[in-house]
Amino acid sequence: MQIDTNTVISMTEANQNFSKVARLVDHYGKAVVFKNNAPRYLVIDFAAADRIDGVSTADLLVATDELMDKYDEAFKELAK
Repeated sequence: MQIDTNTVISMTEANQNFSKVARLVDHYGKAVVFKNNAPRYLVIDFAAADRIDGVSTADLLVATDELMDKYDEAFKELAK
């Protein structure tokens, strides 16, 4: 993932000034919080969270339901 330097904020600054994080997200669509000089957290707009990596939450839920149905017996056996 490429990180736009305009979206970077330190953990300390994010902790002390969360409104700045919110403004970054409002302006750029995301904010990357660095901890110990490494990217640690990605803050995104809630509306954008529905589509991550081109897959919608609804699609993920359908796929999960299909897997749960397909392997239902195996999951029940593992739960014992």
